[in-house]
Amino acid sequence: MKKKIREEKIRPSKLTDTNTVFARLSLLPSFLGVSVFFIIPFIIIIWYSFLDNPINKEFVFFKNYEILFKNNAFLTAAKNTLLLSAVAVPLAVVLSLGLASLLDSKIPCKSLFRTFFLCPMMVPVASVVLIWQVVFHYHGTLNAVLGEWFQAAPVDWMKSSKCMIVVVLLFLWKNLGYNMILFLAALNNIPKDLLEVAELEGAGRLYRLLHIKLRYLSPTILFVTILSLINSFKLFREVYLLTGDYPFEDLYLLQHFMNNTFRSLDYQKLSAAAMIMSLVMVVIIGAMFIAENKFGGDVEE
Repeated sequence: MKKKIREEKIRPSKLTDTNTVFARLSLLPSFLGVSVFFIIPFIIIIWYSFLDNPINKEFVFFKNYEILFKNNAFLTAAKNTLLLSAVAVPLAVVLSLGLASLLDSKIPCKSLFRTFFLCPMMVPVASVVLIWQVVFHYHGTLNAVLGEWFQAAPVDWMKSSKCMIVVVLLFLWKNLGYNMILFLAALNNIPKDLLEVAELEGAGRLYRLLHIKLRYLSPTILFVTILSLINSFKLFREVYLLTGDYPFEDLYLLQHFMNNTFRSLDYQKLSAAAMIMSLVMVVIIGAMFIAENKFGGDVEE
């Protein structure tokens, strides 16, 4: 009699089976949507990158990649995109962390500063571009102020070697506020008693920052870095509205190359460029995950 009771307890109920079936059916529309709009197109892009063209469908292995690495436009776009990300992303992480640490301390008008830094998130892209055109035009506000106050010669900001500075400033202006809020939330989750004990033991601010705060902030730093990296690639919208299809050479990004390649219906070259870009992103993000696990894994445990 006791054995039968134990078997009935171990046996899964019909209600559990029903819930499992319902959960799978609920996930089916999302899975179909992801498959149709993401997984299947990605597989097609991989296939196109190894073809001569989508019409003949002749398999050419890595010939498209070889052609791409000999293409000056692609090499220029890749160099500019990597340079933009290498400059803008670390600045976005460091400056937003510094602002969050400043607002986490005892200073007046905290809420006012938070609102000020979050305002760029509410401004439409077209309005941002219009403001930047007015400020950084050859006859714009910045040149007028520099000429009036410092007697400096006017600079064509968007058509000179200084154009990357303008784009990095635009990126920081748009993204610092959101990153700062993420760091503020992470700073509030650090155990206060641990910081108090370290202070009583004589640990200075630098020691507490490097050995306590940064250890607990490592998951947030990873998340903000990945988010900033993705946003640096999305900055193409603003650059495109500022400069058009063919900007100054230092602002010619990978998205410009892909957009122009798509217009010429060169799908195999476009697919190869997309695959290289995806591979680089996977390698960078994978390296950041490994570094975060090594540096902050013991804190998460």
